[in-house]
This record gives sequence, structure tokens and C-alpha cells, in this order.
Amino acid sequence: MLINAVIYTFPAERADEAARLLAELRDFTVKEDGCLGYEVSRGNEEPNTFVLYEKWRDQAALDAHFEMEHFKRLGMNGLRTFMTDRRSVKTTPLG
Repeated sequence: MLINAVIYTFPAERADEAARLLAELRDFTVKEDGCLGYEVSRGNEEPNTFVLYEKWRDQAALDAHFEMEHFKRLGMNGLRTFMTDRRSVKTTPLG
């Protein structure tokens, strides 16, 4: 299993738009083959910061996700066009 944790920051005035796009992206992504879980959360103290906690069967499943129409539309051509920061960490669960 592969965990992909992503932290996004958006301009405060576009945070609600980001929340809508992230929720839509989640709804599509959880239906993908190889997606074992996909959570989106919003910062309590920094509501323009979001954390994605994704579980994938393997790197191939994550790579396939990056090729999906909904990822390109909502992620690459949507969210990433107005984010101010993004950090991604890929991990493997212990034990």
C-alpha cells in the first residue's frame, strides 16, 4: 500500500472554491480501481489549507489516477492553477 499525503494552501478568497473542487475530486477518485481511501480535510485555524490523505494499492494505481480526466480537469487545470503552496509526501505504512 502507498499513502500519498498532500497539503495545499490557497488564497483565502478562493478557499471555498477549493473546498468544492476537492470534494468533487474526492467523489470521483474513490471510485477508481486501486484507490483504497481518499480523505480531504480543511484546516480549523487556517481554513485556506487542506490536507488530502490518499491510500493507493501501489504506485501504478496512483500513476493511473494522474491520467484520469477528472484529475486533469479538477486538479491540474483547476486547483493547481490558483494554489499558493503544495507539498506531497509519499509513504509506506510501518508493519
